[in-house]
Amino acid sequence: MKTALFIMHQKTSEAGDLGNKLKKRGFNFDIRRPTLGEELPSNLKKYDLIVVFGGPMSVNDNNEFIEKEIEWIGNVLNSEVPFLGICLGAQMLAKYLGCKIEKNSNNLSEIGFYKIIPEGNGIKMFNSQDIFYQFHSEGFQLPHGCELLAKGDIFNNQAFKYKNCYGLQFHPEVNIYLHLKWLFLVLLKKPRVLFTKGSQNIFQQLILRFKYNKSISKWLDVFLDNYLLKE
Repeated sequence: MKTALFIMHQKTSEAGDLGNKLKKRGFNFDIRRPTLGEELPSNLKKYDLIVVFGGPMSVNDNNEFIEKEIEWIGNVLNSEVPFLGICLGAQMLAKYLGCKIEKNSNNLSEIGFYKIIPEGNGIKMFNSQDIFYQFHSEGFQLPHGCELLAKGDIFNNQAFKYKNCYGLQFHPEVNIYLHLKWLFLVLLKKPRVLFTKGSQNIFQQLILRFKYNKSISKWLDVFLDNYLLKE
């Protein structure tokens, strides 16, 4: 049995479609939530995959667990275990590699479905799907020595590779269930987030979710089998 280490940042966090697909591929999961005081493991060689998911916090927050987690990314790189950083996870990888994480110059957010622009080897990777769900107001610079796989109009860098590590600004793990859950929780706790400049309204998001959910899921299968799990 293969084991994937999941680093999540909220009590309510779930792995969505990514978890479902990895389970079908014979993985079990070790889930850690450092925001709740859970320790990040030091022995990473026992894992076959490491995934750091997103979260509502910023990489730039003055928070002890964020600083520790960014520093821990160095252990991940030394372990040579295949790594996937999603949204906040990608930003943590970029920051560890020396890059700034910044807001859009026009203070725009990406909350909804947005087109990415494949670059280099990303042209083949994203040939079947180039529209993905996003939920962020900050983006990463491209770290030195990394390969840009996709860029965007609002945030320049959307996907990159460093050795056997992938950083994705968007959320391919979000399926219909998880999308509805996120919208419900945001409406309950911070509804103003959905009205930030550049965001799509709920109706737009739901229309596009039903339009692209199946094709994004198919893309995730290809990404896992032809890229991430082949590393």
